[in-house]
Amino acid sequence: QVQVVESGGGLVQPGGSLRLSCAASLSRFSTYVMAWYRQAPGKQRELVASISSGGSTNYVDSVKGRFTISRDNAKNTVYLQMNSLKVEDTAVYYCNARSTFDANYIYWGQGTQVTVSS
Repeated sequence: QVQVVESGGGLVQPGGSLRLSCAASLSRFSTYVMAWYRQAPGKQRELVASISSGGSTNYVDSVKGRFTISRDNAKNTVYLQMNSLKVEDTAVYYCNARSTFDANYIYWGQGTQVTVSS
C-alpha cells in the first residue's frame, strides 16, 4: 500500500520560514509529478507548487519568489521551502503524487497544518 506522509508544519510568525517534507513509498518515485496543495478554512483546495519528473517547477502566483519546491529521488522525498510567510499562507498543506504514465495513479498525504500568526 502506498504511503504519502507529510511533515514539517507548525506555527510560525509572519515573515518566518518553514520547510515541509513529503516522503512517498512509491516504486519509480522519479517518474511521478509531485505537488503541494493547500486548503484554508472555507476555501477550495489549491495547487501551490509542482515539480515534474524532469525537475521543471510551477508555482501559483501568490507564492512565487517565496516558496521553492524540490525533490530528492534517492530519498523518495519532495520538499517545500516556504520563506517570508504571510498570514494568508495559513492552511493545511497536502502532498500529491501523480504518475506520468497513468493519470489514474494519484496519491494524497494526510496533510500538515501550517499556521502563520503573530
